[in-house]
Amino acid sequence: MAGYWVVKVRVSDAESYGEYAKLASAAVADHGGRFVVRGQPAVTKEGEDFPRNVVVEFPSYDQAVACYESPAYAEALTYAEGAAERIFAIVNGD
Repeated sequence: MAGYWVVKVRVSDAESYGEYAKLASAAVADHGGRFVVRGQPAVTKEGEDFPRNVVVEFPSYDQAVACYESPAYAEALTYAEGAAERIFAIVNGD
């Protein structure tokens, strides 16, 4: 079954976050992932509003976890730190 990254994002430093996005996209592709949702606008009906929403589908839950734990994604995360507030979940598609 597929695995998913479900991410809510509020960007505060667009330049740094853009570098994160570039590196993260390469890591996602290397692990067989594809972006299903990547952007805005979005309407939050319950809970705290985050204007940007991202959903990435991977062939399996294990691949979704492996991508997050990969050295390539760890490098990407160095650009996201301090550049955005995020809520990040890895979800099994079962």
